[in-house]
Amino acid sequence: MKHTIVMTGASRGIGRVAAEQILRRSPEAHLLVVSRGSSAARLATGGRTVSYVPADLGSLRSVRSAATEIRARLDDGELPPLRGFVGNAGVQYTNALTEGPDGFESTFTVNVLANHLFIRLLQDRIPAPARIVITVSDTHFGDLRHNLGMVPGPDWKSPDVLARTGAFPRPDTTAAGRTAYSTSKLAAIYLVHEHARRLPAGIDVVAYNPGFVPGTGLARNADPVSRFAMRRVLPAMTLTPFATTRGTAGRHLADVVLGTTRAPTGSYVDRGREARSSEESYDPRREGELWDAAERFTAPPP
Repeated sequence: MKHTIVMTGASRGIGRVAAEQILRRSPEAHLLVVSRGSSAARLATGGRTVSYVPADLGSLRSVRSAATEIRARLDDGELPPLRGFVGNAGVQYTNALTEGPDGFESTFTVNVLANHLFIRLLQDRIPAPARIVITVSDTHFGDLRHNLGMVPGPDWKSPDVLARTGAFPRPDTTAAGRTAYSTSKLAAIYLVHEHARRLPAGIDVVAYNPGFVPGTGLARNADPVSRFAMRRVLPAMTLTPFATTRGTAGRHLADVVLGTTRAPTGSYVDRGREARSSEESYDPRREGELWDAAERFTAPPP
């Protein structure tokens, strides 16, 4: 049956590979790409059904506008029924001082709040069975095995602190920016757990970890040396067990979205299999606290 899958982060890297895989392997899927620029034209080849809604994920007003447009297109019958949401977009800054138009720190906005707001605004238009997938990161473990010494582990604080700039020591440094990233990915897992408790039966929500994938656009805000290393040096690590190619990570993401990889709601998929996330990532108190804060932060303006 024809259905719609809404996807962020589909224009490059593992998201682009996953989008192409979804369209090739699921001909009945209409892929609705949410991005700043239209990447739908590049994906819509060979009779594939792709459309586009513009949004700046760093702006909650823009996210709300995009979700409202998607709801209207579903209600008008312009789009087939919604069967999935893929929150694959993510950012990492070289500091913890980048503030978005809503007054929130930008890493937290894109990696946490934008996904939460999309799910909340679209969930009453998603009939079961359906699957929501949020791309996370094994940097949330905070150990050498998962972070390879390149990204500091998460530094959890009150969500009211994490949502604002300057939440970490030496906030103008790259280390603080990377700490904001790993902490935001821990927060994303917390919200996956909380959404799994609250969503209706049959609407599954899953966290997907692609592993370390060199050569993606994640380092686009880094300094020139780091960008060069990500593009030219670190891809050689994909020959080892410590890194994953874009092609492999994208295929694994498509497997999760399409249900080829079996994973119950609230679970964590590490590349191609269900696994256990960090011990720190299972904390119902933090999950509830973050949910309440995210509801406040994403509430419509009066």
